[in-house]
Amino acid sequence: MALLVLLSALLVVSLAEPSSKIGINYGREGDNLPSPYESIEIMKSMNVRHIKLYDSDPEILKLLSGTKIHVTIMVPNHDIVQIASSKKAADQWVQNNVLAYHPDTRIEFVLVGNEVLSYNSDADQAIWQNLVPAMRGIRNSLRAHDSKNIKVGTPLAMDVLQCTFPPSNGTFRSDISDTLMKPLLKFLSGTNSYFFLDVYPYFPWSANPMNISLDFALFGGNVTQTDPGNGLVYTNLLDQMLDSVIFAMEKLGYRNIKLAIAETGWPTAGDIDQIGANIHNAATYNRNLIQLMTTKPALGTPARPGVAIPTFIFSLYEENRKTGPGTERHWGLLHANGTPIYDIDLTGKCDISDYNPLPPAENNVPYNGKVWCVVAPEANLMNLSSALSYACSQDSHICDALSPGKECYEPISIIWHASYAFSSYWSKYRSQGATCYFNGLATQTTVNPSRGHCNFPSVTL
Repeated sequence: MALLVLLSALLVVSLAEPSSKIGINYGREGDNLPSPYESIEIMKSMNVRHIKLYDSDPEILKLLSGTKIHVTIMVPNHDIVQIASSKKAADQWVQNNVLAYHPDTRIEFVLVGNEVLSYNSDADQAIWQNLVPAMRGIRNSLRAHDSKNIKVGTPLAMDVLQCTFPPSNGTFRSDISDTLMKPLLKFLSGTNSYFFLDVYPYFPWSANPMNISLDFALFGGNVTQTDPGNGLVYTNLLDQMLDSVIFAMEKLGYRNIKLAIAETGWPTAGDIDQIGANIHNAATYNRNLIQLMTTKPALGTPARPGVAIPTFIFSLYEENRKTGPGTERHWGLLHANGTPIYDIDLTGKCDISDYNPLPPAENNVPYNGKVWCVVAPEANLMNLSSALSYACSQDSHICDALSPGKECYEPISIIWHASYAFSSYWSKYRSQGATCYFNGLATQTTVNPSRGHCNFPSVTL
């Protein structure tokens, strides 16, 4: 009860009819999150009317029964091949995950897989070929059970495009264009479904902050760009990214497939080398996004003015079990304890000027200097030994300095040895994609941990 009272005080909530266009991604990759029951109560207090799951969790679907919340569920990637090859498997999946709950639980979309075309191992490419057949199998089963209003789609990342700029040059990757995208677009067109897209302006901006304006990425409205191919004028990066997909679809002969944003957002924090990941930018992006998407009549994009775009913000919580760079764990609207990171009104009724002041953004320009990777203050010491062994085993020279009698052997401390190993490993393999994470045991620092004759390897940004 105290949690809900706190939410009521901190979240800006409108009493007006909630927008039908804004939803929330309810990810659960955290070991410290509120229960599904508490989470649904929190979302009710936030006026959430659409949520997207990354599975079809029975407890959550039962708890949503009788509520006004519409839910999008997902077929896991590893189920796609079986569903594609067996009508019985498709029927069983629909029976267990849709019909067992619907219509008391308002299931509105079934998404088959998640960013399937972003993975390219031999096993992944087998899933590629089965994606559309699996979607067709799920839809046929839904229709056979008179659940025709539930749409079937699949969320794809921006990496399905070979060219995105300018938007008029939008083109799908050559390895999937004819063999995979054409059948997918044919299915979406024939079923009047949506092209679901995971689209994050943060990534192209942070990769090229000198040439892409932060104002343009955050919907500031002070920068415009004109597409030289068709003369369309853009006021924000998201519209450019969306229209590049629209033009890519048009090049394959599909002009009218609707877009839906399956994921978008901005990170509230990140590693030292992750520019612009802060609360100020995250709040600015999501607040302006909501204003854009809830405007009536709909604004659409320059290529499709006036067309509404259903949008799911990523994500409800900060999720501490997600691996990879620091930003991966910091996309939430809420802390792991369920309290708001910043005020947000999902209905779009709150004027931007009505929000409380935000903390200043302190990392909007790249950091220049040395960075080390050391044991995180909150690290579980019981797990350090295995992480130390892993780092040292990757290359015979990574932990040379930790050998008895060498310059970094003393002090004989698991924290000291692991910090050296983490820094040595990261400095050697960062260029190959290694991160300073080690399952949550490591963190980046600009404070040189070296002492005496022991010099820790570093990364220079």
